[in-house]
Amino acid sequence: MNDHEEQPANRLREELPDEVPPSPSAPGDPQGARPERNGLTGRQRLLKGLWPPRLTRAQLIVALLLFGLGFGLAVQVASNSDSDSALRGARQEDLVRILDELDDRTQRLEDEKQGLEKQRDELENSSDQAEEARKQTLEKERQLGILAGTVAAQGPGITVTIEDTKGTVEADMLLDAIQELRAAGAEAIQVNGVRVVAGTYLADADNSVSVDGNKINAPYRFQVIGKPQDLEPALNIPGGVVQTLEKEQATVTVERSSKIVVDALRAAERPDYARSSSQ
Repeated sequence: MNDHEEQPANRLREELPDEVPPSPSAPGDPQGARPERNGLTGRQRLLKGLWPPRLTRAQLIVALLLFGLGFGLAVQVASNSDSDSALRGARQEDLVRILDELDDRTQRLEDEKQGLEKQRDELENSSDQAEEARKQTLEKERQLGILAGTVAAQGPGITVTIEDTKGTVEADMLLDAIQELRAAGAEAIQVNGVRVVAGTYLADADNSVSVDGNKINAPYRFQVIGKPQDLEPALNIPGGVVQTLEKEQATVTVERSSKIVVDALRAAERPDYARSSSQ
């Protein structure tokens, strides 16, 4: 080949860039990973951007709020699940009794509302409003006297007797019984000759119980005035007073009666500071 033919070929070779050898492929990666200009692959750059996380103050506040909301929902769901499981395990007659008790409470509130509305109408329509007001005041005084324990009372109700031969009944169990009876509509309660009022307190005292500082011993006898059809089922609801006491090996008997006498009285106490606004 002469010099004239070799000259264009040499010139062309000098103008073309040298070939770049391909980078070796990693085992298991037939195509290889193409490095970026800074020497990191795309996957490495992604991981570097995600970790460590960079949180702003606003993002941190939102995260805390979401955590609090989630925790509250979890607690609510757990609470509802416990209530649902307790009712789910109850017998059909127990569920019917619970519904009847709720209906009775609703009816008592409705009757009380109607009674107050009737008193209002009588005061508004009576020709002698002063006399009508006096009659209603005396009636209200009698009712408050029963609630305060300053006057005796009688009427239908139940007698609850709790035998505690093992000495396992404590004050809080008797208090639960009183609260359940009040919720069921009890109007007057007497325990072993001690009148129970709004401010009554119970405490454990030397293997027995004291009511307002008065020590009482088993058997504990409750005399309760109210609607027997409401009072007795309230004690026998699943997981209620009777079942709790029976788990402590106590014996509970409930007797209905058309006449219960609550005659234990409490002295009327004059408030130290409160005075009637009419004075």
